[in-house]
Amino acid sequence: MKNILIFGDSYSTYEKYIPEGYDTFYPCLDVQEVEQTWWAKYIRKINGHLVQNNSFSGSTICYTGYNGDCSNTNSFIYRYRQMKTNGFFDKNKVDTILVFGGTNDSWVEAPLGEMQFSNWEESDLFQVFPAICHFAYCLKNDLPHAEIIFIINTELKVEVQKGIAEIAKYYGLKALQLEDIDKAEGHPTAKGMQSICDQLLLI
Repeated sequence: MKNILIFGDSYSTYEKYIPEGYDTFYPCLDVQEVEQTWWAKYIRKINGHLVQNNSFSGSTICYTGYNGDCSNTNSFIYRYRQMKTNGFFDKNKVDTILVFGGTNDSWVEAPLGEMQFSNWEESDLFQVFPAICHFAYCLKNDLPHAEIIFIINTELKVEVQKGIAEIAKYYGLKALQLEDIDKAEGHPTAKGMQSICDQLLLI
């Protein structure tokens, strides 16, 4: 049985299935049961075990969020560092990490920056590409035995979509570019959730 860890934003939230105090989006639209979420469907299909769903609605991977600086609040990097500091990875075996982010980095108009694969300063992490590079590096370096999959949303800036794929390739990680996801209010419907699961199962 694979132990699954999720890093995500609103697309992966569900009330009471994310850490306490994290903002959530679901249940919403016609997704009214946790079993309708893409990740619950996927985990059930592969007979996996959810170690944690670390998803925060409206969050960015980088430090530039909707309210400005999110370096110490809800960015993916901050949340990962908190988990590491608290000994999460020492206490839990993780086989697969599903990273479904970048949507808000694209929507919030965060500066893209340039590809940067080493020597990051904290100031670099306010830019999308250096931040995603850093995040991918941390996951790969700290959890070398885990399978890491970046899920890339539809309807993002082309540069962001291509950038995430390029970063994943550089670090030898898997990347899934989603296609034709049914949405309402910018978020997956129940049909969209099923499609995400189905496409993830193919990689």
